[in-house]
Amino acid sequence: MKLIARMLENARPRFEGSGKFAAFHPVYQAADNFFFAARDETAYAPFGRDALDVKRYMSLVIVALFPCFAAGVYFFGLRVLFMMLVAYAAGGAVEVLFSTIRKEEINEGFLVTGFIFPLILPPGLPLWMVAAGMIFGVLVGKEVFGGLGRNLFNPALIGRCFLALSYPGAMTKTWLPPAGGFGGNIFANLSLFTPQNVTSATPLVMAKSGHLSSLHQLFVGRVAGSAGETSAVAILVGGAFLLLVGVANWRTVAGVLISFVGLNVLLRSAAPAHAMPVLFNLLSGGLLFGAFFMATDPVTSPVTQWGKWAYGILIGVATILIRTFSVYVEGVMFAILLGNIAAPLIDQTVIRHRSRGYRSDV
Repeated sequence: MKLIARMLENARPRFEGSGKFAAFHPVYQAADNFFFAARDETAYAPFGRDALDVKRYMSLVIVALFPCFAAGVYFFGLRVLFMMLVAYAAGGAVEVLFSTIRKEEINEGFLVTGFIFPLILPPGLPLWMVAAGMIFGVLVGKEVFGGLGRNLFNPALIGRCFLALSYPGAMTKTWLPPAGGFGGNIFANLSLFTPQNVTSATPLVMAKSGHLSSLHQLFVGRVAGSAGETSAVAILVGGAFLLLVGVANWRTVAGVLISFVGLNVLLRSAAPAHAMPVLFNLLSGGLLFGAFFMATDPVTSPVTQWGKWAYGILIGVATILIRTFSVYVEGVMFAILLGNIAAPLIDQTVIRHRSRGYRSDV
């Protein structure tokens, strides 16, 4: 680390002021902040600060996502790693471009977006589609709103929605069969294009025709699905870590899961031909991943405590309704985007209700 620090210090004059590469100062600042703590210090009292800054927040999210990434590589091969590298390259290029134009620092938000985006995609998706979805998600989902902290929608979900609407065939038919043996599929599926051994048989698709995957397979992750969403045990380990370190708010997660399970029980009792079994529904698709890693995004979710409950309940209810009564076998993506739209209104409603003497004309 001392060598890196010396290199960055020697390069500093070239990226600051009237230096030769001053236009690329955001790139230099991003590298400096990635390896080391920010240099800004409070000059006078009070010296208190929030215990969780953006850099640490994003780092903890990536640590929590790593079990899902490892499970994806194990079950579907190193192609998941290739997808992640492509996502980082494509998203990073957009971040650098806009930071350079705006003369702003590159914040660490794109590190989580680039890590999470491949995990919500079919592992057999062509890499150029991964790049296209990432570019669209960062550009339209975040940069047009002004960057991190100003975006209304989760950029990764916007990118996935773009791919689902633009390339529905690829997004529904490029699932890969998971590893069957102890050694996994780590060195399989290394093609840069669509692999040959693709399948369209995800658990939710099979359930529509009456074939339910075993709960053990769903819990472990030995089923077809998005790269990081198949292993319930990996998601629960990472999600528990996020809750323990205080990054994810338990109210949002509880709201999603309780409302989803509760309404699923009612629908299963009233219309068993339409609603799938509760445990199967809970462990299938992207519900757990969405509840822990997507719905808890602090930028696109409510900030009030009661608002987080309402937000989570909205997502859980919308997901089970979409799964049960629509032509889509999965509903988490649309449910969270719906929650993103409603988040400001939810906060406003909670604040109005709790604030005595509020006047609508003020």
